[in-house]
Amino acid sequence: MRDVIPTPWFSYAVPTDEKGKFQTTLISQDVIDAAMKSVDKARGVEVPVEVPAAPPPAAAPEAAPEPPPEAAPVDPRDKELEELKAALEMSMAKGREFMGKIRDEHEKMLRAVADLENFKKRAQKEREEVQRFGNERLLKDFLPVMDNLERALANVTDVESLKTGVTMIRKLFDDTLGKHGIRPFSAAGKPFDPSRHEAMGQAESAELPPNSVHTEVLRGYTLNDRLVRPALVVVSKAPSQPAPAAEAPPAPEPGEEPTT
Repeated sequence: MRDVIPTPWFSYAVPTDEKGKFQTTLISQDVIDAAMKSVDKARGVEVPVEVPAAPPPAAAPEAAPEPPPEAAPVDPRDKELEELKAALEMSMAKGREFMGKIRDEHEKMLRAVADLENFKKRAQKEREEVQRFGNERLLKDFLPVMDNLERALANVTDVESLKTGVTMIRKLFDDTLGKHGIRPFSAAGKPFDPSRHEAMGQAESAELPPNSVHTEVLRGYTLNDRLVRPALVVVSKAPSQPAPAAEAPPAPEPGEEPTT
Protein backbone atom coordinates (compact mmCIF):
# COMPACT_ATOMS: atom_id res chain seq x y z
CA MET A 1 0.00 0.00 0.00
CA ARG A 2 1.08 3.52 -0.63
CA ASP A 3 2.38 5.32 2.38
CA VAL A 4 0.23 8.03 3.64
CA ILE A 5 1.86 11.32 2.94
CA PRO A 6 0.86 14.27 5.00
CA THR A 7 -1.27 16.65 3.11
CA PRO A 8 0.80 19.72 2.17
CA TRP A 9 -0.36 23.19 2.76
CA PHE A 10 -2.73 24.49 0.12
CA SER A 11 -1.48 28.02 0.37
CA TYR A 12 1.82 29.79 0.66
CA ALA A 13 2.92 33.36 1.21
CA VAL A 14 5.04 35.31 -1.25
CA PRO A 15 6.19 38.84 -1.00
CA THR A 16 4.21 41.20 -3.05
CA ASP A 17 5.76 44.61 -2.52
CA GLU A 18 8.84 46.36 -1.30
CA LYS A 19 7.56 46.88 2.23
CA GLY A 20 7.70 43.14 3.02
CA LYS A 21 4.06 42.48 2.93
CA PHE A 22 3.01 38.97 1.94
CA GLN A 23 0.04 37.71 -0.09
CA THR A 24 -1.42 34.27 0.30
CA THR A 25 -1.64 32.27 -2.95
CA LEU A 26 -3.88 29.19 -3.25
CA ILE A 27 -2.66 25.97 -4.92
CA SER A 28 -5.07 24.03 -7.05
CA GLN A 29 -5.83 20.39 -6.38
CA ASP A 30 -4.42 19.33 -9.79
CA VAL A 31 -1.01 20.67 -8.92
CA ILE A 32 -1.08 18.84 -5.59
CA ASP A 33 -2.10 15.55 -7.29
CA ALA A 34 0.72 15.89 -9.85
CA ALA A 35 3.24 16.46 -7.11
CA MET A 36 2.08 13.44 -5.18
CA LYS A 37 2.39 11.28 -8.28
CA SER A 38 5.97 12.46 -8.78
CA VAL A 39 6.84 11.54 -5.21
CA ASP A 40 5.29 8.09 -5.53
CA LYS A 41 7.13 7.47 -8.76
CA ALA A 42 10.44 8.48 -7.20
CA ARG A 43 9.90 6.05 -4.32
CA GLY A 44 8.99 3.21 -6.70
CA VAL A 45 5.35 3.00 -5.85
CA GLU A 46 3.12 2.03 -8.76
CA VAL A 47 0.67 4.71 -9.35
CA PRO A 48 -2.67 3.60 -10.81
CA VAL A 49 -3.59 5.41 -13.87
CA GLU A 50 -6.92 6.95 -13.46
CA VAL A 51 -8.88 7.13 -16.59
CA PRO A 52 -11.04 10.10 -16.48
CA ALA A 53 -14.64 9.16 -16.82
CA ALA A 54 -16.27 10.30 -19.94
CA PRO A 55 -18.36 13.21 -19.24
CA PRO A 56 -22.06 12.46 -19.58
CA PRO A 57 -23.50 13.47 -22.92
CA ALA A 58 -24.87 16.85 -22.79
CA ALA A 59 -28.59 16.79 -23.04
CA ALA A 60 -29.97 18.56 -26.03
CA PRO A 61 -31.54 21.72 -24.97
CA GLU A 62 -35.25 21.33 -24.98
CA ALA A 63 -37.02 23.59 -27.36
CA ALA A 64 -39.23 25.92 -25.62
CA PRO A 65 -42.89 25.05 -26.40
CA GLU A 66 -44.47 27.47 -28.69
CA PRO A 67 -47.30 29.26 -27.07
CA PRO A 68 -50.69 28.22 -28.58
CA PRO A 69 -52.11 30.74 -30.93
CA GLU A 70 -54.65 32.84 -29.33
CA ALA A 71 -58.16 31.77 -30.49
CA ALA A 72 -60.15 34.48 -32.09
CA PRO A 73 -63.32 35.29 -30.25
CA VAL A 74 -66.32 33.33 -31.68
CA ASP A 75 -69.22 35.44 -32.82
CA PRO A 76 -72.59 33.74 -32.03
CA ARG A 77 -74.02 35.18 -35.22
CA ASP A 78 -71.37 33.35 -37.30
CA LYS A 79 -72.30 30.05 -35.64
CA GLU A 80 -75.97 30.66 -36.25
CA LEU A 81 -75.21 31.56 -39.88
CA GLU A 82 -73.31 28.28 -40.36
CA GLU A 83 -76.22 26.31 -38.90
CA LEU A 84 -78.64 28.10 -41.21
CA LYS A 85 -76.43 27.36 -44.23
CA ALA A 86 -76.26 23.67 -43.31
CA ALA A 87 -80.04 23.53 -42.82
CA LEU A 88 -80.57 25.31 -46.15
CA GLU A 89 -78.30 22.88 -48.00
CA MET A 90 -80.10 19.92 -46.42
CA SER A 91 -83.48 21.39 -47.35
CA MET A 92 -82.35 21.99 -50.93
CA ALA A 93 -81.08 18.40 -51.18
CA LYS A 94 -84.39 17.08 -49.84
CA GLY A 95 -86.26 19.35 -52.25
CA ARG A 96 -84.26 18.08 -55.23
CA GLU A 97 -84.90 14.50 -54.17
CA PHE A 98 -88.61 15.17 -53.69
CA MET A 99 -88.88 16.92 -57.06
CA GLY A 100 -87.19 13.96 -58.70
CA LYS A 101 -89.75 11.60 -57.19
CA ILE A 102 -92.58 13.89 -58.29
CA ARG A 103 -91.17 13.96 -61.83
CA ASP A 104 -90.97 10.16 -61.94
CA GLU A 105 -94.52 9.75 -60.61
CA HIS A 106 -95.78 12.33 -63.10
CA GLU A 107 -94.19 10.43 -65.98
CA LYS A 108 -95.69 7.18 -64.72
CA MET A 109 -99.13 8.84 -64.51
CA LEU A 110 -98.81 10.19 -68.07
CA ARG A 111 -97.88 6.72 -69.34
CA ALA A 112 -100.80 5.18 -67.45
CA VAL A 113 -103.21 7.76 -68.88
CA ALA A 114 -101.87 7.11 -72.40
CA ASP A 115 -102.25 3.34 -71.91
CA LEU A 116 -105.80 3.85 -70.66
CA GLU A 117 -106.71 5.97 -73.68
CA ASN A 118 -105.25 3.36 -76.02
CA PHE A 119 -107.19 0.63 -74.21
CA LYS A 120 -110.43 2.61 -74.54
CA LYS A 121 -109.84 3.07 -78.26
CA ARG A 122 -109.12 -0.65 -78.74
CA ALA A 123 -112.17 -1.62 -76.68
CA GLN A 124 -114.38 0.75 -78.66
CA LYS A 125 -113.07 -0.64 -81.93
CA GLU A 126 -113.57 -4.23 -80.78
CA ARG A 127 -117.11 -3.42 -79.60
CA GLU A 128 -117.92 -1.95 -82.98
CA GLU A 129 -116.45 -5.01 -84.67
CA VAL A 130 -118.57 -7.29 -82.48
CA GLN A 131 -121.71 -5.32 -83.22
CA ARG A 132 -121.07 -5.47 -86.95
CA PHE A 133 -119.71 -9.01 -87.31
CA GLY A 134 -120.61 -10.77 -84.03
CA ASN A 135 -123.52 -12.66 -85.66
CA GLU A 136 -121.45 -13.81 -88.62
CA ARG A 137 -121.18 -17.41 -87.40
CA LEU A 138 -124.89 -17.56 -86.56
CA LEU A 139 -125.86 -16.25 -89.99
CA LYS A 140 -123.55 -18.70 -91.72
CA ASP A 141 -125.28 -21.56 -89.90
CA PHE A 142 -128.71 -20.31 -91.02
CA LEU A 143 -127.80 -19.97 -94.67
CA PRO A 144 -128.55 -23.69 -95.37
CA VAL A 145 -132.04 -23.19 -93.92
CA MET A 146 -132.66 -20.40 -96.40
CA ASP A 147 -131.27 -22.54 -99.23
CA ASN A 148 -133.63 -25.43 -98.40
CA LEU A 149 -136.58 -23.06 -98.16
CA GLU A 150 -135.85 -21.69 -101.62
CA ARG A 151 -135.53 -25.20 -103.08
CA ALA A 152 -138.83 -26.26 -101.43
CA LEU A 153 -140.63 -23.27 -102.92
CA ALA A 154 -139.11 -23.94 -106.35
CA ASN A 155 -140.20 -27.59 -106.38
CA VAL A 156 -143.78 -27.29 -105.08
CA THR A 157 -146.09 -29.63 -107.02
CA ASP A 158 -148.91 -30.17 -104.55
CA VAL A 159 -149.87 -29.28 -101.01
CA GLU A 160 -148.57 -32.54 -99.59
CA SER A 161 -145.07 -32.05 -100.99
CA LEU A 162 -145.05 -28.44 -99.72
CA LYS A 163 -146.00 -29.65 -96.26
CA THR A 164 -143.23 -32.23 -96.29
CA GLY A 165 -140.64 -29.66 -97.38
CA VAL A 166 -141.69 -27.12 -94.75
CA THR A 167 -141.55 -29.81 -92.07
CA MET A 168 -137.99 -30.69 -93.08
CA ILE A 169 -136.96 -27.03 -93.10
CA ARG A 170 -138.43 -26.52 -89.65
CA LYS A 171 -136.42 -29.46 -88.29
CA LEU A 172 -133.26 -28.07 -89.86
CA PHE A 173 -134.01 -24.69 -88.34
CA ASP A 174 -134.46 -26.21 -84.86
CA ASP A 175 -131.21 -28.15 -85.18
CA THR A 176 -129.35 -24.99 -86.19
CA LEU A 177 -130.74 -23.10 -83.23
CA GLY A 178 -129.75 -25.97 -80.96
CA LYS A 179 -126.10 -25.66 -82.11
CA HIS A 180 -126.09 -22.15 -80.62
CA GLY A 181 -127.81 -23.12 -77.35
CA ILE A 182 -131.29 -21.93 -78.41
CA ARG A 183 -133.96 -24.52 -77.71
CA PRO A 184 -137.78 -24.31 -77.94
CA PHE A 185 -140.06 -25.72 -75.24
CA SER A 186 -143.67 -26.79 -75.45
CA ALA A 187 -146.29 -25.68 -72.93
CA ALA A 188 -149.48 -27.29 -74.23
CA GLY A 189 -151.34 -29.30 -71.59
CA LYS A 190 -148.90 -28.30 -68.78
CA PRO A 191 -149.75 -26.31 -65.67
CA PHE A 192 -149.51 -22.60 -66.16
CA ASP A 193 -146.09 -21.25 -65.01
CA PRO A 194 -145.88 -17.43 -64.87
CA SER A 195 -142.07 -17.58 -65.03
CA ARG A 196 -142.16 -19.35 -68.44
CA HIS A 197 -145.64 -18.66 -69.82
CA GLU A 198 -147.46 -15.49 -70.75
CA ALA A 199 -151.25 -15.75 -70.62
CA MET A 200 -153.26 -14.15 -73.42
CA GLY A 201 -156.69 -15.24 -72.27
CA GLN A 202 -158.80 -18.00 -70.76
CA ALA A 203 -160.87 -20.75 -72.26
CA GLU A 204 -163.34 -23.13 -70.64
CA SER A 205 -162.32 -26.76 -70.80
CA ALA A 206 -163.79 -29.87 -69.29
CA GLU A 207 -160.82 -32.03 -70.38
CA LEU A 208 -158.05 -29.98 -68.67
CA PRO A 209 -157.88 -28.99 -65.03
CA PRO A 210 -158.26 -25.28 -64.34
CA ASN A 211 -155.19 -23.08 -64.66
CA SER A 212 -153.55 -25.25 -67.31
CA VAL A 213 -152.26 -24.33 -70.77
CA HIS A 214 -155.26 -24.80 -73.03
CA THR A 215 -153.70 -23.53 -76.27
CA GLU A 216 -150.12 -22.64 -77.19
CA VAL A 217 -150.09 -19.63 -79.49
CA LEU A 218 -146.31 -19.18 -79.72
CA ARG A 219 -143.56 -21.47 -78.53
CA GLY A 220 -141.12 -20.29 -75.91
CA TYR A 221 -137.29 -20.37 -76.31
CA THR A 222 -134.33 -20.60 -73.93
CA LEU A 223 -130.68 -19.73 -74.51
CA ASN A 224 -128.41 -22.02 -72.50
CA ASP A 225 -131.26 -22.66 -70.06
CA ARG A 226 -132.05 -18.96 -69.68
CA LEU A 227 -135.46 -17.78 -70.82
CA VAL A 228 -135.29 -15.76 -74.04
CA ARG A 229 -138.99 -15.59 -74.89
CA PRO A 230 -141.93 -16.91 -72.82
CA ALA A 231 -144.57 -19.03 -74.48
CA LEU A 232 -147.81 -17.22 -75.35
CA VAL A 233 -150.68 -19.41 -74.13
CA VAL A 234 -154.37 -19.51 -73.37
CA VAL A 235 -155.18 -20.74 -69.87
CA SER A 236 -157.99 -23.18 -69.20
CA LYS A 237 -160.72 -22.67 -66.65
CA ALA A 238 -163.60 -24.74 -65.35
CA PRO A 239 -166.75 -24.66 -67.50
CA SER A 240 -169.61 -22.54 -66.16
CA GLN A 241 -172.69 -24.33 -64.71
CA PRO A 242 -175.89 -24.12 -66.90
CA ALA A 243 -178.66 -21.91 -65.46
CA PRO A 244 -181.59 -23.89 -63.87
CA ALA A 245 -184.78 -24.03 -66.09
CA ALA A 246 -187.70 -21.82 -64.89
CA GLU A 247 -190.92 -23.68 -63.76
CA ALA A 248 -193.86 -23.37 -66.19
CA PRO A 249 -197.05 -21.81 -64.75
CA PRO A 250 -200.03 -24.21 -64.30
CA ALA A 251 -202.54 -24.41 -67.15
CA PRO A 252 -205.70 -22.32 -66.46
CA GLU A 253 -209.02 -24.00 -65.87
CA PRO A 254 -211.70 -23.73 -68.53
CA GLY A 255 -213.45 -20.43 -68.21
CA GLU A 256 -210.60 -18.82 -66.18
CA GLU A 257 -208.38 -16.11 -67.48
CA PRO A 258 -204.68 -16.94 -67.65
CA THR A 259 -202.59 -15.29 -65.00
CA THR A 260 -199.78 -13.10 -66.04
